[in-house]
Amino acid sequence: MATGSRSFDIAVVGAGMVGAATAALLARCGFSVLLLEARSPQAFDPGLAVGLRVSAISPGSAAILEQAGAWAEIETSRSCAYRRMHIEDQAGEHQGEDQGEDARNTAGMDFEARAFGMERLGTIVENELAQSALWHAVEANPLVHILCPAALLEIEQDADSAVLVLVDGERFEVALVIGADGANSGVRNAAGIFQDTWEYNQKGLVCVVRKARHNPGVAWQRFLPGGPLAFLPLSDGSSSIVWTLPASEADRLASISRDAFQAELDAASHGWLGQVLDCGPRATFPLIMRLSERYVSGRVVLLGDAAHVVHPLAGQGVNLGLADAAALTEVLVESRRAGNAIADRGVLRKFERWRKSESELMAGGIHGLRALFLPPALAGLRGLGLNMVSRNWPLKEVLLRRAAGLGRNAPRISRGASLQSLAHRP
Repeated sequence: MATGSRSFDIAVVGAGMVGAATAALLARCGFSVLLLEARSPQAFDPGLAVGLRVSAISPGSAAILEQAGAWAEIETSRSCAYRRMHIEDQAGEHQGEDQGEDARNTAGMDFEARAFGMERLGTIVENELAQSALWHAVEANPLVHILCPAALLEIEQDADSAVLVLVDGERFEVALVIGADGANSGVRNAAGIFQDTWEYNQKGLVCVVRKARHNPGVAWQRFLPGGPLAFLPLSDGSSSIVWTLPASEADRLASISRDAFQAELDAASHGWLGQVLDCGPRATFPLIMRLSERYVSGRVVLLGDAAHVVHPLAGQGVNLGLADAAALTEVLVESRRAGNAIADRGVLRKFERWRKSESELMAGGIHGLRALFLPPALAGLRGLGLNMVSRNWPLKEVLLRRAAGLGRNAPRISRGASLQSLAHRP
């Protein structure tokens, strides 16, 4: 042990949704975990208005959060399940309204949970609620030592261990360091891992919107010339919108009056659920794709946005990160059962190959889909493609199960396995 160091099995740097979920899963499997975080999360207050930052949590991610000990708090607080998803292209004009359905045969497709034997397609959850529930889960586990606020200075690695040196001079020795500290990861920089970056010159505009009729639990998305407009259902019948736009257009729409914005949103949503009656504060964020060249460097592993940031077109960012957490837990538990060291090179390489291929497949698919839906000249091809997929049941099922986090290559926890079953897997 390094002189003056305290020791743990694993250090997780970053206690956002992915980092806290990772710490909770690993501690529930018996690993001692040091969790470092710069700022304590705000306590969630269900009496306040719905926040701007929400996530579409897939059924697979919900299973992960359940095993992490956070899902019960999320479900009993404020969240909204959606059981139907509608996707359409502006080339097919939206005329009639029947619970938000088209009255004409437009270019689009629908996914119904019950048609695929699922209880729900996903759950819209405020990020603040998910992070608060996960924070409670790690606080309640005696195998997690939380250090907050904490700032990482450097990581020293040798053949036997890694030592985290904090800005205040504290030193901690661990077998493995997990970087879950976001897109601007200090762990990634300390490990010398390079990233490829694509800037789209687009921004996502978000706000909470109330229309003439309540959202009946439908995730609705319409592809427009500048990018997709999505309505995500909230528990009070309102919707959280994510509107992808060229950066200058997003800034313009964020700055105009509320009445002017509502009029433009009315036109873009083409009458779905009637007129916009009210909207909350608006915010924008730049859209960037980042893919790390590696997820592993010695005793350092990257998860979530520290490893990959994808375009929000399919709403898969946090789901990819939670799948990373579940996959790493799975391989570490299997490795321990086989008698290997925590940071066994072969074990970490297995994790890297698994999750890097999955995240790059998802990122590449979203990147290509975005390119297909932007040029107006491809409108006819887009409509044909949407209608073909809509009529191809096996293909729809493959797409849906992957988006739900239930595909064949998903972690076993996502597909319903318990942490206890991982430890006793034959």
